[in-house]
Amino acid sequence: MKIANIVGARPNFLKMAPLINEMQAHASISTTLIHTGQHYDRLMSGQFFEDLDLREPDFNLGVGSGSHASQTAETMRRLEPVFDAVHPDLVLVVGDVNSTLAGALTAAKLQIPIAHVEAGLRSFDRTMPEEINRLLTDAVSDFLFITEESGRENLLREGIAPRKIHFVGNVMIDALQASRSRWEQSSILSRLGLGDGDPYAVLTLHRPANVDDPLTLMNFLDAFQALARHVPIVFPLHPRVKQQLLRQGYLCRNLRDPAEPLHRKGIAFLDALGYLDFIALLSRARLVLTDSGGVQEETTFLGVPCLTLRDNTERPVTITHGTNRVIGSDPGRIVNEALRTLEEPPRRSEPPRLWDGRAAERIVGILMDPHRHERDR
Repeated sequence: MKIANIVGARPNFLKMAPLINEMQAHASISTTLIHTGQHYDRLMSGQFFEDLDLREPDFNLGVGSGSHASQTAETMRRLEPVFDAVHPDLVLVVGDVNSTLAGALTAAKLQIPIAHVEAGLRSFDRTMPEEINRLLTDAVSDFLFITEESGRENLLREGIAPRKIHFVGNVMIDALQASRSRWEQSSILSRLGLGDGDPYAVLTLHRPANVDDPLTLMNFLDAFQALARHVPIVFPLHPRVKQQLLRQGYLCRNLRDPAEPLHRKGIAFLDALGYLDFIALLSRARLVLTDSGGVQEETTFLGVPCLTLRDNTERPVTITHGTNRVIGSDPGRIVNEALRTLEEPPRRSEPPRLWDGRAAERIVGILMDPHRHERDR
């Protein structure tokens, strides 16, 4: 079986690494790894390949940045001749970025079967580009691998045949567990001057609705500065946010070296961190504030209190089985909600079902024997 695996952005690399490792353990599977180049700098791409022991891609399409439409179209244009050359039996896509949709649509046009890992997640907010990507990718996929039961309910509601849906767990947790011994050895805390028991919060922002409008971003920063008078905040910057802050002159006086010790109060603005440093930082935080879906999942597994700065989440299991609360995007709520969480942290529960580090094993097993799922039910 020849499987073409598509990655393009930072979240994809996390999900693909366990899958590639599992595929390579089977002599009957030939893998091709295609990097679209949607994320292309070292901090958002190269560093993750190193941290996750993900082998170098066989093809790098070098698509780069652009509008959603142009990036998706250019990725499809460059993928088609690669598929024609490789002749894959299956195209596997992960997540919900533009590269995910482009890979699925190109394969569908060429009548190549498609597997979508992390299928069925829905925010029910079609202003989010990721929601459109999820809906369209699932509509053309032949294997839909879900991380939680809400995914099955959503897909069945949309008319997807039950035989296509497979509940396998979460490959993000596979990646976290496989690299645990290395991220536990990260020196990021000592580089920031933090001891094991020192309290701090971690902040991530990247969604266009939160960061693209300068006034919206400044209102968020005012709230974070107020919270930072109570607990220091470590803020690794997504390139989208960094560029916005640079344009406004905000970082000229604030961007810091991660080797510079963290003061007891205030916000530490850092360049984007590699995966191992970031998970190490996340795992010991008293509180995480984020608009990232993946961070909601990681904090749920790690048992770290998380406040999601959005009006919805496509990962409801992080609320029902985890430590996550959705508090909306009103900066006026941030300080009170954060202080309340710090004073009364949610009780840690068992990880969601099948978040056990074996999702990739289940996925590859089903791809090798598609009828196995029906026999096991």
